[in-house]
Amino acid sequence: MKNKYIIPIFVPHRGCNNQCVFCNQRKISGELKDLTATEVEQTIEQYLKKNSDVCYTNIQVAFYGGSFTGIEKEKQIEFLEVAKKYIDNKKIDSIRLSTRPDYINEEILAYLKIYGVKTIELGVQSLDDKVLLSSKRGHTSQIVGISARLIKHFGFELGLQMMIGLPNSNEELEYKTAKLIIDMQPNIVRIYPTLVIKDTQLEEMYKNKEYIPYTLEQSIDICTKLVQMFEQNSITVIRTGLQTTDNINEGKDVVAGPFHPSFGELVRQRIIRNKVEEYLKSNNVKSLVIKCNKKDISKIIGNKRSNIIYLQEKYNACITLKQDNCIELRRFKVFFIKNFKNRKV
Repeated sequence: MKNKYIIPIFVPHRGCNNQCVFCNQRKISGELKDLTATEVEQTIEQYLKKNSDVCYTNIQVAFYGGSFTGIEKEKQIEFLEVAKKYIDNKKIDSIRLSTRPDYINEEILAYLKIYGVKTIELGVQSLDDKVLLSSKRGHTSQIVGISARLIKHFGFELGLQMMIGLPNSNEELEYKTAKLIIDMQPNIVRIYPTLVIKDTQLEEMYKNKEYIPYTLEQSIDICTKLVQMFEQNSITVIRTGLQTTDNINEGKDVVAGPFHPSFGELVRQRIIRNKVEEYLKSNNVKSLVIKCNKKDISKIIGNKRSNIIYLQEKYNACITLKQDNCIELRRFKVFFIKNFKNRKV
């Protein structure tokens, strides 16, 4: 039995009257046409049929790609009614949606509750007002706090999305935003490094040398620290890095920035490397045997053996990996001489 199954439905740029400097939402979502209620139903049916032989504890329809609550109310209700029908028939469990912080109020939350919405994600991006202004977000950090509290008051699961590397941001401000997000106590968080996408104002800023994106290495380092900050405060990070689409890819619409098709995996690998490095330093040892689940071996080794190479070159360390599928995922056991440790990463 598997835990959660998401049925993604993209609502491209509908409802958002704002144009952030980094955004070309139609390209990001990979969708170029408006959505209809019929297409919502077809998508749900398609995904349910495709996975009919798998038993999930939770199936959720997720409206992504636009500012859902900014769509005209009649169209929102059309989409929600389709999804609610599957909740009533017990074919799905709930609905999630994403929207802007300034597109939330008590009236909106009241009808979202009626139609079975469980999770609301807000595109926060930054909680520094200068960064928000430079990015032309069209709202302040104060609005984010008000909306987040209101969502939690109505009993919804709260998701917050942040971006690193926005115009006039820096590493210190990324951590400041993360700390403020932690104070809001969301259930889930997404972290997106800023990419320069074609046909955006950010592309013009980049070409005019008014904007310099983070490198891939900088982004991995920052996101590694952010993920650990959130998880140490019992906040689940459900994604780091934009999902690759036909357009969001190297040689397509990504002009510049820290793009990697497996960015989240690189962050997880870096977290593990840091834990092993901490272990080497604190115990002053050169030789380790690491036992882990088969599915975690690649994370410990790192992309192109990057973790092993780094530890060998910096510490002259000898790392031996052994498979033990009795060990839980994201745990590993480290042995040196007669000592034994069990560390969760």
